[in-house]
Amino acid sequence: MTNQQHFIIVGQQPWDTDIGSNCKNIALELSKHHRVLYVNSPLDRITLWRNRKDPHVQKRIAIIKGKADGLIRINENLWNLYPDCLVESINWIKFPKLYDRLNKRNNRLFANSIHSAIRSLGFGDVILFNDNEMFKAFYLKELLRPKLSIYYSRDYMLGVEYWRRQGERLEPLLIAKSDLCFSNSMYLRNYCNRYNARSYYVGQGCDIDFMAEVPANRSGDDFRGITSPIIGYVGSLDSNRLDIGIIAHIAEHFPDCAVVLVGPEDDAFLSSPLHQLKNVHFLGKKPVQDLPAYINAFDVCINPQLVNAITVGNYPRKIDEYLALGKPVVATATETMDIFKDFVYLTASKEGYIACIAKAFAEDNEATRTARKAFAASHTWENSVGEMYSRIAARLADA
Repeated sequence: MTNQQHFIIVGQQPWDTDIGSNCKNIALELSKHHRVLYVNSPLDRITLWRNRKDPHVQKRIAIIKGKADGLIRINENLWNLYPDCLVESINWIKFPKLYDRLNKRNNRLFANSIHSAIRSLGFGDVILFNDNEMFKAFYLKELLRPKLSIYYSRDYMLGVEYWRRQGERLEPLLIAKSDLCFSNSMYLRNYCNRYNARSYYVGQGCDIDFMAEVPANRSGDDFRGITSPIIGYVGSLDSNRLDIGIIAHIAEHFPDCAVVLVGPEDDAFLSSPLHQLKNVHFLGKKPVQDLPAYINAFDVCINPQLVNAITVGNYPRKIDEYLALGKPVVATATETMDIFKDFVYLTASKEGYIACIAKAFAEDNEATRTARKAFAASHTWENSVGEMYSRIAARLADA
């Protein structure tokens, strides 16, 4: 697209999130050539009630009360908006007509806040980009009246009970009324295509600069008492997504290896037998900018996903991050993971993990490391957003 456009981006992840975010990466890439307003999700009443003392919530309260400016400039073409409204928590409502009435009110409050920012920034005809926000942004196409509305599907949200409760009815409707649908996996593209023929796979990006070569972190305090070789995982230790049994099986079959897990644990992980295994080490949550050093300390990286409704269409960002540092990777086979089959050892069983890890150790060399890095380097946000540009330009030309 040669003409500068004005993008409004809404989604589930706020700008001040402390985890990796496709939506933020896309906003930064778009802002290289276009004006972008990245809108945080509005504060809802139950979050206010549960987390009032959280600094992030305190900041939002100050903005709602008019004590702080909610429009913040990130770079020359990119702004972040903290909405100055409080919306009701309504997901528990069982009656569709009542839910829709209250959700429309929430959407109006949200849209009013966005309209105010649009006027302040002097945005003209806008392109609305919705990152998987099927509830609070359901009516924004009607309320903001963009020249183009885009739904971005990067996770199968209906695999989670919270989103399934209202989303089984609402997400197909939102997909159907969007002008374009983009997905970061073919599984999700096929899902969107059931409801909208203008659904396209746009690939996935990886921040290669962020994953630049860094020294291995084995000399740090975290690795005191941990000996090589190391089989490692980086990411949230979420029992809805990861197979605890596979991790235990790996640790038991490679007693001379350290199994190092970097990330926050949910209750199931905290109480799991993994904590009784001497060669399993939990290092806890680490700052995003420090993760490359941890990954670079691993000899083999793993992604022992469960295969369920939540994960089957998921594109794991960590795979590209592992490969960007040249690491051998063993992962659970899914439809989405098929694109990695020439560079990642894929398996469908715990026994397969043992065989694949053994191969990963044996076959690692400079040539395979170089090939992995080159493959990861092809998954850039420039390429992914470039696919979006071509579809957007074609759709605008047809309008």
